[in-house]
Amino acid sequence: MPKYYFSSIILQDTKTAMGARDTPQRTSQTAAADMAFLRVLGERVRDARARRGMTRKILAHDSGVSERYLAQLESGQGNVSVLLLQKVATALNLSPAEFLQQASEQPMELALIWQFLQRLPAHRLAQVRSRLLRDFGTAHTERVKRIALIGLRGAGKSTLGSRLASELEVPFIELDREVEREAGTSLSEIFLLYGQAGYRRYERRCLEKVIKNNERAVIATGGSIVSEPGTYDLLLSTCRTVWLKAQPEEHMARVLAQGDTRPMTGNLEAMEDLHRILRGRNALYGRAEVTIDTARKSVTRSLQELRKAVAA
Repeated sequence: MPKYYFSSIILQDTKTAMGARDTPQRTSQTAAADMAFLRVLGERVRDARARRGMTRKILAHDSGVSERYLAQLESGQGNVSVLLLQKVATALNLSPAEFLQQASEQPMELALIWQFLQRLPAHRLAQVRSRLLRDFGTAHTERVKRIALIGLRGAGKSTLGSRLASELEVPFIELDREVEREAGTSLSEIFLLYGQAGYRRYERRCLEKVIKNNERAVIATGGSIVSEPGTYDLLLSTCRTVWLKAQPEEHMARVLAQGDTRPMTGNLEAMEDLHRILRGRNALYGRAEVTIDTARKSVTRSLQELRKAVAA
């Protein structure tokens, strides 16, 4: 993103603070560019929120920014304040630079690698990542001893994971339960007290401990772990990852069948949110080594496919 945008936002905030207004010299071309930037910025915020499975209400709580302002920001109509954008980015565990695409201080070698990657066609990036994991990640023979199940709630991670672990005679570990033990409280309390950023810190810490203490295991992860790049890369480089996939309607139906009505509570757009979350995470889930589609399949059949995939 051109540096002009960042400077324009700061200038706009300065004018607002001083009570200044746009001058007649402001061109229609500049105004159109500003509107285009705000639309792109709104889409980035909305997509980042969707990848993390956060409702606008939760983001408003964690960031201290009103739902009304967030709605304006996401729709491209927000009069963006750098300080408010900082709050939103912090609540999403991102930096404003990731919304504004501003370069930050970094080692020269990292900058050169980044420039090289930018010149590669998109379809080559997965190949590069695989080679990096192969050459610099955990050895393959060690990594495949740990099976990590990823996917949205209702995909069957707990059900299939516990049965697979029993057959393989290895520990079955639910990462969210480890987070609760580490924090000494429930997930809902963690989010209430520390927000998404606090949960992410616990999640990373617990994953590191699980990997360190378990040479072999089946691990069921939280659905949004793929949205945290550092934690997800750690998972990919130390475990054999399996994406348990299903249709949005099945995810919702399975969760409700378990007696959990939280996805629908106070959220009339729950299904729309679920579709958006999946769209935002599909590419991330797709980085898993194995994909098992559990849609319209019995637990027995899904377990057979999972067993065959991890044995390959």
